[in-house]
Amino acid sequence: MPYTFRPATCEDVPLLLAFIRELAAYENMLDQVVATEAVLTEWLFDKQKAEAFFALAPDGEAVGFALYFHNFSTFLGRAGIYLEDLYVKPAHRGNGCGKAILRELAHVALARGCGRLEWACLDWNAPSIGFYRSLGAVPMDEWTTYRLAGDALAKLAQP
Repeated sequence: MPYTFRPATCEDVPLLLAFIRELAAYENMLDQVVATEAVLTEWLFDKQKAEAFFALAPDGEAVGFALYFHNFSTFLGRAGIYLEDLYVKPAHRGNGCGKAILRELAHVALARGCGRLEWACLDWNAPSIGFYRSLGAVPMDEWTTYRLAGDALAKLAQP
């Protein structure tokens, strides 16, 4: 099935938040979604700290999305793209939508001169892991991601 793409606009924030909640439900993390339409509008469109686009089915329905931002590799000496979220509605999985989204994002990365495209995947998500490996993506097994958030982040920021 051929998919097309369009960038998310400020008017799409309710749709974007709905997709984020669907993704969180799939990952059994819905209780962790605290984003609001106002917060997404501020960070994606006012501050322009991230970008998103939708995958559209032939009838124009948004059936998937990607949300991403630039990072930087000191070793490469150039920017990369970090894919924060990719989600495809269940009815469109296995039809090439996920691959089309990643292909579109790879195109964006290369058009911007980026040196790489990276993302994280939950270790229990075998279907996604298999899919990513089929595209030639390799896991960064020797790296462990660390996170400071909430109280721990605030505590560290104290003088």
